[in-house]
Amino acid sequence: MKRRDLLKLSALTGLAAISTQASAEACSTDGTPNQFIPKKAADAKPLENEFEKYPKCPYCGMDRKEHHRARMLVQYSDDLNDGVCSIHCLSLSLGVNIDREPKNIWGPDYGSTIEPRPLVPVDQMTYLIGADLKHAMTKRSKHSFASTDVAKEFQAKHGGTLAKFDDACASPISTWQLTPA
Repeated sequence: MKRRDLLKLSALTGLAAISTQASAEACSTDGTPNQFIPKKAADAKPLENEFEKYPKCPYCGMDRKEHHRARMLVQYSDDLNDGVCSIHCLSLSLGVNIDREPKNIWGPDYGSTIEPRPLVPVDQMTYLIGADLKHAMTKRSKHSFASTDVAKEFQAKHGGTLAKFDDACASPISTWQLTPA
């Protein structure tokens, strides 16, 4: 056998092994790769000792306690939870776990002076999008406030637009610079 043919055969064997391993890693019930399924056991009380239970973001590895002003927590209907560092990684969690129904989603009250910022259900919050505030994992800042009045005070000082959670998750195409292919 020629050396070139041997190299081709070796490469094809390697690709077949990788393909077999990737399909074996898929969850047998929903097709989601195991690497994205929340790793912790089901927990009906995810807010209790959340930093001990979810110290690092499973998607980017950021320390959630260090980035407590941006962290988020999602509890799915099967009581699996994902503690993430930001709204960006929350979107990743919701996307790769699309077959799971979110039961609760909490975000930080950026307007609070308590350290670490308390988590509040996102449907009760007002978001300030595009302000000149420090942000994490996103091109445009997105900060959540439990009080609409406090959000308006921050808006007066730092600019941006007020919105609800769904608007904060969806970034308009016009805000991103698209580069032609």
